Amino acid sequence: MDSQRSDINEAIQASGEATLEQATKKAKEKIDSFFNVRLDIAVTGETGSGKSSFVNALRSLKDNDEDAAPTGSTETTTEPTPYQHPTMPNVTLWDLPGIGSPKFKAKTYLKNVKFDRYEFFLIVSSVRFRENDIMLAKEIKKKKKLFYFVRSKIDNDIKSEKRKGIDKEKTLSKIRTNCEEELKRIGNPNIFLVSSWDTSEFDFEKLIDALRSGLPQSKKNTLLQSVPVYSVAILEKKVRMFQKIAWAIALISGAIAVAPVPGLSFSSDMAIVGSFFTSCYHSFGLDHKSLERLSELVNKPHLKSLKMSSLVAEFIKMSSLRLGASALVEFLCSLVPVAGSAASTAMSFTATRDVLLKGLDALAEEARKVLREAGLE
Repeated sequence: MDSQRSDINEAIQASGEATLEQATKKAKEKIDSFFNVRLDIAVTGETGSGKSSFVNALRSLKDNDEDAAPTGSTETTTEPTPYQHPTMPNVTLWDLPGIGSPKFKAKTYLKNVKFDRYEFFLIVSSVRFRENDIMLAKEIKKKKKLFYFVRSKIDNDIKSEKRKGIDKEKTLSKIRTNCEEELKRIGNPNIFLVSSWDTSEFDFEKLIDALRSGLPQSKKNTLLQSVPVYSVAILEKKVRMFQKIAWAIALISGAIAVAPVPGLSFSSDMAIVGSFFTSCYHSFGLDHKSLERLSELVNKPHLKSLKMSSLVAEFIKMSSLRLGASALVEFLCSLVPVAGSAASTAMSFTATRDVLLKGLDALAEEARKVLREAGLE
């Protein structure tokens, strides 16, 4: 029992607050933002630049998936079109019409696409950045919002140059230099070379790091949750993020356990435990659609046949048994004034934390195995 009380005291101290009540309030705010904060991302570029494919890649979808943004060689986007993330309804990517089209003139573009709606802008080009792209970036800069230049279809350029005997590194260097030359009037622009087909290559991970660096903490977490896992580095960042949330959830569990209401602590714990494991499962890329896309990316068809869907159910069942046993003792303790309440708080905190971290570790290890199998260690 002393070690359990020490655990919760350590958690309170780590929160930066002086009391359980204050720490719990902070934890509730953190969890609410983690699961619910909105993130709206604008993706724009000229016709044929690959912006719709890029929107799909950020949503872990293929261009031919049912909910994918339509792609084509002609302008398929005539209005700002929202595309929800398939597993995170609070994240929306907006496929914007190309700047300079008849309905979206450069001078009035930001007003017509509702500039204030978006957290930042991704300006996509597959050949070269043009005057309209530069004009748009300058206007965004004036309004003190962030923008990033994305040079797409890099895989196509490498294949084309390889046929001429030019190797990958020289091609990438040449493209980066050309982009910097085209955009030198912007100052020191953020330029990222990406392939929407293969987000494990080139600058995709650097782009995600740059996007996160410009966001407030709550939205950093939302973005990190939503991006596909095609490297161990991204996976481990996600694991650390979920570890912090597990401690916040455990703090709330401890606070609820004080109330002498039969079943309250258990039902509250199970609801959030289910949400936690489900979020891990999707964020780590263990769902069927993510595995299917990964299997095509690395040309390993057996990956799509992996059955991971039962993992969440197993962890929820395990949690139910562990937390159910703890809940009865917590309830009996909560009936005892002062000392009993403190004991029930410590027990609930420790039980919930241990269940969440054990399940998180197991899901993370499965994701590591998938990356190893895919050759993306």
